[in-house]
Amino acid sequence: MITSERVLSALRQVMHPEMKHNLVELGMIKDVVIKEGRVTFALMLPYKEIPIKDNLVQSARQAVAALDPGLEVEVRLAEMSQQERAVFMTAAGGGPKPAQSVNRVDRVVAVLSGKGGVGKSSVAALLAVALRRRGKRIGVLDADITGPSIPRMFGLHQPPEMGSVGILPAKTGTGIEVMSINLLLSNEDEAVIWRGPLISSAIKQFWGEVMWGDLDYLIVDLPPGTSDASLTVMQSIPLSGLVLVTSPQDLAGMVVRKAARMAQHMGAPILGVVENMSYITCPKCGEKIEVFGPSQVLHTTAQLGVPLLGRLPLDPELARRCDAGEIEEYGAELFEPIAEKVEERVSASKTVPIFQR
Repeated sequence: MITSERVLSALRQVMHPEMKHNLVELGMIKDVVIKEGRVTFALMLPYKEIPIKDNLVQSARQAVAALDPGLEVEVRLAEMSQQERAVFMTAAGGGPKPAQSVNRVDRVVAVLSGKGGVGKSSVAALLAVALRRRGKRIGVLDADITGPSIPRMFGLHQPPEMGSVGILPAKTGTGIEVMSINLLLSNEDEAVIWRGPLISSAIKQFWGEVMWGDLDYLIVDLPPGTSDASLTVMQSIPLSGLVLVTSPQDLAGMVVRKAARMAQHMGAPILGVVENMSYITCPKCGEKIEVFGPSQVLHTTAQLGVPLLGRLPLDPELARRCDAGEIEEYGAELFEPIAEKVEERVSASKTVPIFQR
């Protein structure tokens, strides 16, 4: 008699030709249905088109067909969701790390810009501060490996300590946990001259080998653009949402739309857009001056079909606080509505720890 367990057992004998794991371990088999001498199941691919697609289909079909000479086997192809892809990439990399056994990260929100210089890292830091003020347990993963600035904003300079099963993140004055490559350098001015694979490896370690503990939100500060680092995060970390940061110029909007297209291709949910440096308020008369020209952000949000989370001014006080490592003391009243919208739009379902899947 053909049962679902027999089908799965047969598919456990099919090894992925490029990895030392079988299709079931990699989460590539779903929706097994057995009816009247016919077995149907979905073969989940990390992407729609991969070079070994036909090979996988043939191997899976043959393994199940061998259970009974008269058995019909139908293999349906489907693309993994962003979270399923993260599980796949973790399993492909050798499974969960020891630190993940103690981590409970409910939601992961990444902050991304198309180009540098639009204040992406300050927006990521302000989001962390605003959520912390709302009583949330917050961590910040600085994935901008070659241009890290998060530790300086929070006034962190000491290297992290080792815990029982992983690295302990540094803690800010208000209890925000932070991990960044700058905390591991002997001199914060030292350049990180690494190629893509090393950068990707460091990000995976920050996710899997850091003892984050119990967090309501982990904020990930991504480097600008569509580099290896951003790709690694979207492949390897189950994102609950993505915040895009741009500035008023249409040039910045054009580049952030490229980053958004990448996120959409990867299945990462976009929460909305923050326009930074929208204007400056005259200290004498209070007039709002659009120093970079009229805002183009609504054009960008309309093209992407995502909401505008808010517009932030160019504020010399924020720059001073960031330089002094005092971003947690910055007022940030204008950022509160943005944090509220992020909480409203982020997925209601929590991130299930990969090692529990």
